[in-house]
This record gives sequence, structure tokens and C-alpha cells, in this order.
Amino acid sequence: MTSAAPRRPTGPPAIPRLVAATIGLLSVAGAVGVGHLVAGLVSPASSPFVAVGDEAIRLSPQPLVEFAKSTFGTADKPVLLAGIAVVMVVVAVVAGLASRRSPRPGVVTIVVLGLLGLAAVAVAPTFSPLDVVAPAASIAVGVPVFRRLHALALEAEAPVPPAPEGGVSRRRVLVGTSAVVGLGALAAGAGGIALSGGIDASRAQVAARLGALDVVRRAPAIPAGVDWAAELGTTPFVTSNRDFYRIDTALRIPAQQAADWSLRIHGMVDRERTLRFDDLLARPMIEKTVTMTCVSNEVGGSLISTATFVGVPLRDLLTEIGVAPGAEQIFTTSNDGWTAGTPTGVVMEPGRDAMLAIAMNGEPLPAEHGFPVRMVVPGLYGFVSATKWITDMELTTFAARQSYWLRNGWAQEAPVKTQSRIDLPRGFGTVAAGRVTVAGIAWSQPRGISGVEVRMDGGPWLAAELATEVSGATWRMWRTTFDLRPGSHTVQCRATDADGETQVEQRADPVPDGATGWPATIFTVR
Repeated sequence: MTSAAPRRPTGPPAIPRLVAATIGLLSVAGAVGVGHLVAGLVSPASSPFVAVGDEAIRLSPQPLVEFAKSTFGTADKPVLLAGIAVVMVVVAVVAGLASRRSPRPGVVTIVVLGLLGLAAVAVAPTFSPLDVVAPAASIAVGVPVFRRLHALALEAEAPVPPAPEGGVSRRRVLVGTSAVVGLGALAAGAGGIALSGGIDASRAQVAARLGALDVVRRAPAIPAGVDWAAELGTTPFVTSNRDFYRIDTALRIPAQQAADWSLRIHGMVDRERTLRFDDLLARPMIEKTVTMTCVSNEVGGSLISTATFVGVPLRDLLTEIGVAPGAEQIFTTSNDGWTAGTPTGVVMEPGRDAMLAIAMNGEPLPAEHGFPVRMVVPGLYGFVSATKWITDMELTTFAARQSYWLRNGWAQEAPVKTQSRIDLPRGFGTVAAGRVTVAGIAWSQPRGISGVEVRMDGGPWLAAELATEVSGATWRMWRTTFDLRPGSHTVQCRATDADGETQVEQRADPVPDGATGWPATIFTVR
């Protein structure tokens, strides 16, 4: 009795799992890279990858947004993009594994991802018909790349005669083609990043013109004794542009050239006007040192910085244009579609010095802080006043237009609250027994700080030494000392503004109009 011959498998061969997963990953990466490259060429805002991230921000519930900001701080955007990338990697790998015999699952997945990118681009506030080119290019490249790699992988698994001497095997063709796709995806993505940036030349041109500005009022020179940074290593009075906090919704920093910038001022005004960048430079400017605070700053948080800005006084500009009675809101829009609603009455206050800023700490605005033009309104939290990359200004009412954060449950008007922070000793740090220095900052723009009190371990409040005051629009440093024995200690502080109002003791979250509470720090003495 003879044994039966082994049964041969029927149907098309199956691609190995690792190869299938790699094909899915490379194809999606190629599609994303090409989409980013084409967006850089025709419309940077239309990158499908970035558009999906922007839409995720717009659709995220408020608690999730605040969690991201409080947990990741200024790294929230890279974390979001990394999360989207991880999800896409997983989807691409699953699509590849599902396509071991047929390319259909992978093709459908790439088309669906492309359509999602197209939808995200189409619903963006700044959508234009040209924006559909990048997501369409992603689909147009991703589908044939997947089909080609899939076909090569199937051929490599099919039983074939040995390659002739000097010939190239099908497996080598697959490997070579995959390498080309992978390198092409990386190059396309890098090219898109390079093309979507590139405002250094424009900033250099603006820098060369700063010395010729008609600055009719300079900020007072920063006097000695405004901080103890050199002595104690605490917060410097002026924050460098590199260290200035950044909180906004922009995943892609708008790369607008100064020569291309314009601002339309319209709505409830007597004379509508459109300004170009040269129009701003020809106007009288003011210089002012301002402390800016993010409404998301928790008690004792770091989302606060100080810089010296140069810009066009907004009150003078609006007075020329003529503000109609009842125009209670200045509704501003940024290059990426973000909006803010600023109380008109605050901007028009004499001495408030709200401005359209073009320079920061002696140089053109950095790209991430609004180049070429942004709004600065001392004494208001940024979400109602500090529009970066500003391109549109409409005088209107609060009932007629709702800004981005107002729609998300934040306050309509948001004056900065009196607050303070402890910088020394560091939280949960260790210091030597004896004379221990406690130091920090306090702010209450534009009122200014008249006093700071400190207490140790629930004891009596003691007045702290205040550093030299620059103006009510800036923070003020403070310090004091305690004789402390070894052990665990808790220090608290509270500030009083120039109107005699002491910061609120009751703890409250930032939503809807800024956090309150007395900051406290626990540390150890040895």
C-alpha cells in the first residue's frame, strides 16, 4: 500500500505576516509623506495629517483639552501628533495583515484614511478649493503603491524557477522597491516640513527695519533690583523669546511672509480699512513691557512670561477708523482660523496700551509667537485678547459672534486675577537647616502688586520684601527668609494688588475665567 502524495495548497499564496505588515506601513507612510509634501507646495494648512490633528483639537471635549494642557503643558501638540501617528501605524499594520491574500482590505483602508483627511481639510475654518489637492494626492499615491508592493510580495511567494545567473530574484525586487518607498516617504515628509516653514528670510528683512521705526513712546528702562535671578537663581524679570510660554491651538505654525500679510478691519466701524505690513511700519509705535498669562495656568503654574513688545497702539488706530456705538466686541481671526473676542471698552481705555505687536524683546516676533503681527492687550487672559498671526478684525457684538473658547465654555470677559507663585524652595526639594530663603513672583495686570505675605507651617502671615516695580502691567518679584529646623515644612503666599484686593483663598480650576487659590509648597529641611 502506497502513501498518498502530500496535498498541495489551493488558492493564491499568502504573504508572510511581517511582509504584509510592512507593506501596509510603507504604503500609508508614503501616502502621508506625499500629502504633506504637496501641502507644502500648494497650501500648508491642507496637510491631511495636520488637518486631522487640528480637527481633533476642535472636537475634543473641554475636560480632555484641559487634561492635555495640565499634563503635557507646551508639549501637548507633539503628544497629540505622536498619538495620531501611533494610531495610523496600528491601522496600517492591521490593514497589511488583513491583505495577506488580497489587496482589497489595504486599498480600502488607504482610501478611507484619505477621505478622512479630505474631510478634515474641507471643514477647516480656512478651507479653499486648492486644499483638496494634498489629500487627493495622498490617495493617488497610497493606493498604487500598496497594489504594487502587494503584487511583488505575492510573486515572491509563488513557486517560480530559479533566477537566471546574473538575474535579480523577485524577492530582491520586493526588498528594493520597499526601500525606495520607505526612503521616498521620509523625503516627502521632510520636504513638506521644510516647505511649510521658511519664514527666517522674512523675519530677517523685518529685523533690518526695526531701527527705523517711529517709536513715539519707549518702555522705561528695566531698573536694577527688579529680580534676584543672578543671586538666587529665580525667575528673571524679562523672559527670553526662547523660554516664553506658548499655548495655542496651532499644530502647524502659520508660515506667513510679512510682505503677504494684511489685516482687514470691518464691521461696526465708520470706515472699513485693510492694512498691509508696510502700513503698520509707517505708523507711530509704542514700546511696552508686559506680563502675559494663560487662563489655563494652574495655581503656582508656569504659563506666565514677560517681554517687551513694540507695536501700533490699537486705540489710536480704531479711533481713526471710528468705532460705532454698540460695538462691544473686537472679534479677531488668526491665519489658521482661530478666533478671539476682546471687549472693545478695555482696548479703548487710555493707558491700557493694547497693540498690534510686530516685535518682541528687540527682534521680530518669533514664528511661534505670531509673526508677523499679533495682538497684545495687557490685563486680559490670552484667550480673549492675544490673537497670534492676526488677519481679520471685526467690530461687532458678543451676541452676533462667538469666539473659539467662548463656544467651548470659557468666559466672555476674562480680566487677569491677582495671583502669586512660590519659586523657592522647589516643591518637594531639600534645603539646609538655618536661614531659608523663600521667593517667588506676583502679578495683577494692569493694577500692579502692592504687597505679598508669606507664612510657614500655618503660622502668622509675614510681609515679604518686594523687588522694584516696573509697572502695573508686569509681574513683581518677592522674597523673605525663615529660620527653620530639620523636617518637613509647608510655605504659603498671597498677594495684594494696588487696589487693596487680596487674591482669593478658595481653590478654583482655570475654567471658565482663571484659577484661584493660595499657592503652597512642601519641602524638606535637613
